[in-house]
Amino acid sequence: MPHVIVKMYPGRTEEQKIRLAEAITRSVVSIAVCSEDAVSVSIEEIAPEEWREKVDEPYVSKSKSTLYKKTKDIQSV
Repeated sequence: MPHVIVKMYPGRTEEQKIRLAEAITRSVVSIAVCSEDAVSVSIEEIAPEEWREKVDEPYVSKSKSTLYKKTKDIQSV
């Protein structure tokens, strides 16, 4: 049962979030070989000024063994 959490800056519309969740679901189903019903996707909006504390430090910097894609420069995202 894959669960994907997307953390990103605020500013996307509900339609964009729905489309993103649908695209992630399709990719997970295709690559992880599971049913669409088994996939859940959540989107958490994090303010830019809270990014380092709430995302970079706990999930990026300290998760090298589980991090498969890192941003090139966190400040430019």
